Amino acid sequence: MTQKQEDESYMRHALELAKKGGGDVNPNPQVGAVIVKNGEIIGEGYHEHFGDLHAERNAFKNCTSSAKGATIYVTLEPCAHTGHQPPCYEAIIEHEIKRVVIGSFDPNPLVSGKGLEALRAVGIEVVGPVLEEECKAINHIFFHYIETKLPYVMLKYAMTLDGKIATYTGASKWITGEQARKKVHQDRSRFMAIMVGVGTVIADNPELTSRIENGKNPIRIICDTHLRTPINSKIVSTAREIPTIIATAEDSAEKRKPYLEANCEILQLSTKNGEISLQELVKKCGAKAIDSILIEGGASLNAAALEAGIVQKVQAYIAPKIFGGKTAKTAVAGQGVAQPDQAYLFKTPEISILGEDILLESEIKSCSREL
Repeated sequence: MTQKQEDESYMRHALELAKKGGGDVNPNPQVGAVIVKNGEIIGEGYHEHFGDLHAERNAFKNCTSSAKGATIYVTLEPCAHTGHQPPCYEAIIEHEIKRVVIGSFDPNPLVSGKGLEALRAVGIEVVGPVLEEECKAINHIFFHYIETKLPYVMLKYAMTLDGKIATYTGASKWITGEQARKKVHQDRSRFMAIMVGVGTVIADNPELTSRIENGKNPIRIICDTHLRTPINSKIVSTAREIPTIIATAEDSAEKRKPYLEANCEILQLSTKNGEISLQELVKKCGAKAIDSILIEGGASLNAAALEAGIVQKVQAYIAPKIFGGKTAKTAVAGQGVAQPDQAYLFKTPEISILGEDILLESEIKSCSREL
């Protein structure tokens, strides 16, 4: 095995470790680390929870022998600033590591290149990036948030082969099968927040929780311009257990009072075309360190989010069935574009098969709207 092949093999292992962090590390990145000495792994670890030990320090903690003279593989360059944890490059120097292989650079100006410079200054060899695209892919949320200070927004919906998200009566349970619904709950656990419109709350009375083992419930954001969310809804009644934000233009203290008493947070927003400004909403979410939002609203919110230019990615679950009906709802409402060349354009989608259903995931190519 060549050195390049060996480096890639250990980095793949570090990547698999990094993925275990999932949504538990938000708004920090997912990072994995592997320590190798004399051709054997002597320590490994990953960033498990926000505020806890970083991947490198977990790997050192788990070492079975001295790391002196070893190589450490890290999916993201070692941090170089003090936050909830001290700088990781210092631990690498303290343990007398000989060689550091990184998977990707960190765009955070508090980190970018500084730790690597410190390592080189004491004679430690730095190699990489290795498997850069794969390492960057697991942290696309982190990179987007660090670079823009705005949450990464993914728009998700499930539809039939004829593009319907409900029948003409409004019934929508269930369009997709069990495997697809499990994937949805995994994503709810991975994203920091979930967003719906008040229409969805009134129609479906959802809980918007992650119903998987060891799942992490996202912060719930309700877009409710005129504060119509039912006080007895599941979302309001569980606001003491799960952080809940109601984004509204309503400034009446009397109308707000029962929501505040139920422990909901009220986020005051301006309006645009009679509805709350979604651009203002994502800016305020970014300021609150909410790094990612999963939109699971209806056709109206989907259209508004695209029109506002806040969407980075679309997830479309497609079930092998047809509802038909000219009044049955489609995934995106609103007026729509006037000409085909005005369509929202997306990159080549990733395609997954989940039971009988198909999942298409694609990032938006560009958006002319300024946030």
